[in-house]
Amino acid sequence: MPDSGERTTDVLVIGGGTAGFGAALAAARRGLRVSLIEAAAKIGGVMACCPGMPWGGGYPVGRNIGGVFEELTTRLMGSTPPAAAVRPSTLENFGAEVIYDHEAATFAMFGMLEEAGVDVHLDTIAGAPTLDGQRIAAVGAFDRRGPLSVRSRMVVDCSGDGDLSAKAGVPYTVGSGTGDMMSVTLSFTMIGVDRDRAFAETDPYFEHYAAQGIREGRLHPDLAKLYLMRGFHDGTVFCNTVHLRGVDGTDPSARVRATQEGRRRCRDLARFLVDRVPGFEHARMIDLGPTVGVRETRRLEALHRITGEEVANATRFDDGVVACDNPIDEVMRGAGAMTHPAAVARGAYYTIPLRSLIPRRIGNLLFAGRLVCADPVAFASVRGMPQCMAMGQAAGTAAAIALETSVSVQQVDRRRVVDALIEQGLNRIGGCDAPAPG
Repeated sequence: MPDSGERTTDVLVIGGGTAGFGAALAAARRGLRVSLIEAAAKIGGVMACCPGMPWGGGYPVGRNIGGVFEELTTRLMGSTPPAAAVRPSTLENFGAEVIYDHEAATFAMFGMLEEAGVDVHLDTIAGAPTLDGQRIAAVGAFDRRGPLSVRSRMVVDCSGDGDLSAKAGVPYTVGSGTGDMMSVTLSFTMIGVDRDRAFAETDPYFEHYAAQGIREGRLHPDLAKLYLMRGFHDGTVFCNTVHLRGVDGTDPSARVRATQEGRRRCRDLARFLVDRVPGFEHARMIDLGPTVGVRETRRLEALHRITGEEVANATRFDDGVVACDNPIDEVMRGAGAMTHPAAVARGAYYTIPLRSLIPRRIGNLLFAGRLVCADPVAFASVRGMPQCMAMGQAAGTAAAIALETSVSVQQVDRRRVVDALIEQGLNRIGGCDAPAPG
């Protein structure tokens, strides 16, 4: 899109987070023209909002989910010097997680999109769709040069909030179904930490320090647990602690207010750590997120809604596209607490079905990431970044196969999509323990 005006593509991906990355890469690797629109100035989504956020959930029952996620982690771990590592999570009911150099990761993701020939457009806002019956004929967009109209044979909505899909008439629920959404978060990193001393603390949530800070009026009462994690680089600690309740992530003004309030709480916490917690005496803050990270807004209606009961029963769907054993990671939804109980029995996992990414009516639209159709309990488990990346990979592959076979997304051969994903290295999908290729 060198100029404003009308453009055409085979697959248009809305959103450049982990889901959009997976979708664009998968579709482009099947030989299609792919354009990706991202409103921010950087690929990564939550990774850009919360630099250093570990990738949790990528190793259900101790094994990498495969596909694009495994490719990316392998590329980062194999670089010189290594830019990622796998470690056990210190948080209860979470398995292995990937920690990484944030800039190296976003650079690698952009490079993979370039290698696949994806036409990436940053600082570009998607607008309203133009419908032709039950299909999206074009999508309006806007960048600093002016308005654009993108005609696309397929659209994959990975925007997180689902504005485009909602405008296309796809029904949705918000948060809990009654409007309550999980808290938004602003994160930061402390450098110069003596981590041996800091993590000599036996309580993984530093609760007695947090209680002291709350009693002294230095910390907000919602900071009763301090989620402090060793960062990738020596002497760094990632602080994923400042959660703000009752923020509507679809409201730009609410996000601005939450970001400023979050910055105040982050600064208060950083000063408190230096003053009160051993090991932080000579530390300082870096990488304060540019805006709050949003966990939950719209979830779109699809051919199948994943339920908490299906998750608890370790259901492996015939059209399952990614394995998952993440806990029910509920972050202060409404007036609730921060909880993460186990979702499945130890050693078990479930899969996320492709049908939960396909709307009932629009024939050339799929979605992925936190737009997945799931009830509030299931959503709290399925929303991990590795799973979002794999959902995107599945949606991009399904879009390509629908075009190759000249059918709507509702009619796409889901078994063929699963087989293609197995060929791409995703494992334990399709309802059984499918062997990895090769």
